Amino acid sequence: MKEIDPESLAELNGQNGKPVYIAYRGKVFNVTGSKLWSGGLHMKRHRAAQDLSAEFGEAPHGEEVFERYPQVAILKKKTGPLRPMPAFLSSFIDRYPSLQRHPHPMTVHFPIVFMLSAPFFNFLYLITNVSAFESTAFYLLIGGLLFLPVAMLTGWFTWWLNYLAKPMKPVALKILFSGTLLIAASCALIWRITHPSIMSAQGDASVIYFLLTLSFIPLVSITGWLGATLTFPLEKK
Repeated sequence: MKEIDPESLAELNGQNGKPVYIAYRGKVFNVTGSKLWSGGLHMKRHRAAQDLSAEFGEAPHGEEVFERYPQVAILKKKTGPLRPMPAFLSSFIDRYPSLQRHPHPMTVHFPIVFMLSAPFFNFLYLITNVSAFESTAFYLLIGGLLFLPVAMLTGWFTWWLNYLAKPMKPVALKILFSGTLLIAASCALIWRITHPSIMSAQGDASVIYFLLTLSFIPLVSITGWLGATLTFPLEKK
C-alpha cells in the first residue's frame, strides 16, 4: 500500500473538489462519501486532512467506525526541521496519545482566570475602597504570572508535536499577544511590588497602573479566541 506524508495529506481536505482523507494510527482513510465529513469538517470541530489519533479519545464511538471507509494509504511518519523527539518521550506519548492535545487546554485555564480576575478586583477596590480587594488582585497577578509561562510552553509543545512548528497565522498571533501579556503583567507586578500603595495613590501613576492591568482583558480574550479557532475551526461560508 502506498505511503502519504503529512504535507500531502493536508491538501486532501475536501475543498475545491478534493477528496476528504483522514489518518488514524498510521492508516489513511477516504471518508469523502460520509455526510458527517462534508466539506472536510466533522461535528464543526475536527478537521480532515490530518492525523486524528490524539483526538479520537474524545469521540463518542469506537474504532469500528473506520471499518465503514476504505483505507487508501499508510501515513508516513512526521519529519521536520526540529530535533527528533527523545525515544522515552515518544514512547510515553504513544502510550498516552491524549497528551498530544490536552496539556495546553488544561493549563491555559489558570492564567485566563487569574489575568481576567486581577483587573476586576482592582475595579472593586476603586469603587469600594476595600483594601482586601486590591490585595486579592495582587495575589491573582502573581498566580497569573506563575501559570502563564507554563501555558505558553505547553502551547509551543502542542504546536511542535501536532503541526511540526509549521508557520500558522493563529499560532503566530497567539505568540504575539501572549508575549505582550507576559510583558505587561511582569511590568505591573514589578510596579506593584516596588510601590505597594500604587492603587491608593492619587495621580496619574495609579490611573496608568489600573489601565495596565485592564489591558489584560483584551489580551487574554484575543489569545483565547485564537486558540478556540484551532480547537473549534470556523466554518467557511
